[in-house]
Amino acid sequence: MARPFNFSAGPATIAPEVLTLAASEMLDWHGSGMGVMEMSHRGKEFISIYEQAQADLRELLAIPKNFHILFMQGGGLAENAIVPLNLSRGGSMDFVLTGTWSQKSQKEARKYGQANIAATDEANGYTQLPAPSSWQLSADASYVHICSNETIHGVEFHELPDLKALGSNAPLVVDFSSQVASRPVDWSRVGLAFGGAQKNIGPAGLTLVIVREDLLGHALPACPSAFDYKAVADNQSMFNTPPTYAIYMAGLIFQWLKRQGGVPAIEARNIAKAQLLYETIDNSQLYVNRVAKSCRSRMNVPFFLRDESRNEAFLAGAKAAGLLQLKGHKSVGGMRASIYNAMPLEGVQALVDYMREFERKS
Repeated sequence: MARPFNFSAGPATIAPEVLTLAASEMLDWHGSGMGVMEMSHRGKEFISIYEQAQADLRELLAIPKNFHILFMQGGGLAENAIVPLNLSRGGSMDFVLTGTWSQKSQKEARKYGQANIAATDEANGYTQLPAPSSWQLSADASYVHICSNETIHGVEFHELPDLKALGSNAPLVVDFSSQVASRPVDWSRVGLAFGGAQKNIGPAGLTLVIVREDLLGHALPACPSAFDYKAVADNQSMFNTPPTYAIYMAGLIFQWLKRQGGVPAIEARNIAKAQLLYETIDNSQLYVNRVAKSCRSRMNVPFFLRDESRNEAFLAGAKAAGLLQLKGHKSVGGMRASIYNAMPLEGVQALVDYMREFERKS
């Protein structure tokens, strides 16, 4: 029986060949006599795994040498506190609200300083991006925060804002949890990027922080030592015991991505998948996507049945067809297909075939 296609928003699907390799190494990694979960994080075996994963990620994302790669814990929600603890200096911060996750970031940051709302699309139900030219940026902001892809509302920045062109010298902080490794990053526009791993690069437990060197060393006195970016960087992510198995799994996925042709190749595949699904929705009389076409997410595609009384039948039929986790987030309803890097084109094709057949029978 063919493996079902898992459209979960996260923790999300992982390439079967990665899971197969991890399973084969579960009891004995490379003849060491240990599984990765049993290794000392300071032993030579795990250090080699860590160093390879870091090197592969730097290569895949073309991360400049003046950026540190930190492997941390706590997920994106914890980073909503850890970022202001490290970068706010107790002053003001600017937030562009484009959906649920940027809202959460701004709300959490209010505990550590003045968290200004530079722009918001709340009035439109988070269906478009506020034009950068309309942002009300503070002259003294310690950083400007955006969520580059909103998993719930399906809104994505297809180009990172150029803050210098907007007259701001503040570093840009990017929550790229659901966008990481799906497209190239223009690091000349970024001061810090963070994200949980459980969407595009592995199981839950690992949090990536990629931070420019000059932003280290400014943590508030109240910042826990384990969350001080400088302490983590100085100790090569080994200040405390890191999420070793999640790092190992991320490393396998980085190697898988390289075998696919790297980020440019996976981006082309992601574009094709998203176009196929959006075209099916747009050409339908039953389905609708409410996000402006200029900022539709390639990773998370929310859609609604015009006749919502058919929702449960749609989900039941999808499950029977081997199409899993399509129910939309409880805060917005409808459906959502998350089509991250590991979702093959065949999975999206199976979904659109089902959607067309369901509409034909409705």
